[in-house]
Amino acid sequence: MASIRSSSRAPSIASSHQSPARSDDHKIAQCTVSCVYQTHIAGYWRNVTAMWSKNIIANSLSISVESVERDRVCTCKLELKPWYFWSRKGSKTFMVDENQLELYWDLRSAKFSGPEPSKDFYVALVFEEEVVLLLGDMEKKAHKATKARPSSVEALMYYKEEHVFGKKSFSTRLRFDESKEHDVVVESSTAGDKDPEMWISIDGIVLIHIRNLQWKFRGNQTVVVNKHTVQVLWDVYAWLFCPPGADHGLFIFKPGDEGDGNGEGDSQCDGSDCSGPSMYYSARGYSKTAETCYFLYAWKTE
Repeated sequence: MASIRSSSRAPSIASSHQSPARSDDHKIAQCTVSCVYQTHIAGYWRNVTAMWSKNIIANSLSISVESVERDRVCTCKLELKPWYFWSRKGSKTFMVDENQLELYWDLRSAKFSGPEPSKDFYVALVFEEEVVLLLGDMEKKAHKATKARPSSVEALMYYKEEHVFGKKSFSTRLRFDESKEHDVVVESSTAGDKDPEMWISIDGIVLIHIRNLQWKFRGNQTVVVNKHTVQVLWDVYAWLFCPPGADHGLFIFKPGDEGDGNGEGDSQCDGSDCSGPSMYYSARGYSKTAETCYFLYAWKTE
């Protein structure tokens, strides 16, 4: 088996970022989800970015693999147009540093609630008869279609970002632990005579309520979800002081280590509402960093 080596440069999160079209550019606004994985390919750890996009015309998927050479990325793109059903299953071959990679996918039955499918699909990246990256919940079908074995080194997702367009409400699904995905909703009231407010809820329960948002447009707070701590950071300056569509609000969710929260003790809210059932509540004093960070870019359309 090839020895594990480091790439010639440190993994760069910023280099994988691709901004969607803004709503004030007279272009089609694209909601996007980008997941960055550290994957072992041809003896090197490389960043592999899977970017799902959705506009009013079609969905698409781009798989980008980092080269060991500085600032080089090789990309394989799939257009999932509804009138081309055949394109929802297939395979492609592309080269990275003179190494042949194969991409297999089956999205014929995929359930889309946004840019990224939630179930009944697979996307498999194969190198030398090993599945080095597998997305989706159809693992057995993926290995049968690719005729490849699981990789001896499992890929690790360490960064995820999502761009969402809306008026007052922005939603996503995040996995803070291995058990399940959670519904995360950010709602705001920034128009009218009343002081602007913001609510952040998880699984339908409001965990963070910010009043006087014009003075608290940046901040952070730690909440506990099913005994798992999650640090939430926000910056919504653009919502209050920039034209609609000119810039975005930013929310960062950093899951903590398992067992940080014990469901007991008082919650100090520092002016925010923190009430809720014992399995979902707001807490202070946890700041451990997890390997995976989630970034939500919320673009107000008007």
